[in-house]
Amino acid sequence: MATKLEKLETVAERAEGHTEKIGNLLVEIFQFFALFVIGATVVWSAVLAYWGMMQKGVGSVDDILLLFIYLELGAMVGIYFKTNRLPVQFLIYVAVTMMTRSLASSLNIADMESLHLLSVTGAVLILAVAVLVLRYASHVPPFISHTDSEVSGRKQSEEALG
Repeated sequence: MATKLEKLETVAERAEGHTEKIGNLLVEIFQFFALFVIGATVVWSAVLAYWGMMQKGVGSVDDILLLFIYLELGAMVGIYFKTNRLPVQFLIYVAVTMMTRSLASSLNIADMESLHLLSVTGAVLILAVAVLVLRYASHVPPFISHTDSEVSGRKQSEEALG
């Protein structure tokens, strides 16, 4: 009786392993497909924006900043495709460029309400500080607590003995 139960457990473990592999494969396929859709959408939008500039016969600062937003979004998709990590800094760059674009698209900064001008420039400053913090944090080794070092020390000593 015990051997049948052991065989059943073995079959269940194998099935669980196969299910996990299939699930991981489906997630990777979805991410791959979604990245291509997002990338194609960014390219399509950038081409249409550029075509609109060509039709007008002139590119304003507002239009050029819009193209930079598309460039940053495309770079973000490319980095995610290569590294499988979402570069948060690029999202912040997009936000800064969008706020700069909103300032540039205003007819005259002198006509803007002072509170609006102060809030947008303050947000740009906060986002710039956030980029600075992210860059600094990427060069600092992660914090390891005292309990984490004890656990890893025990694992290393067990590996040396076993």
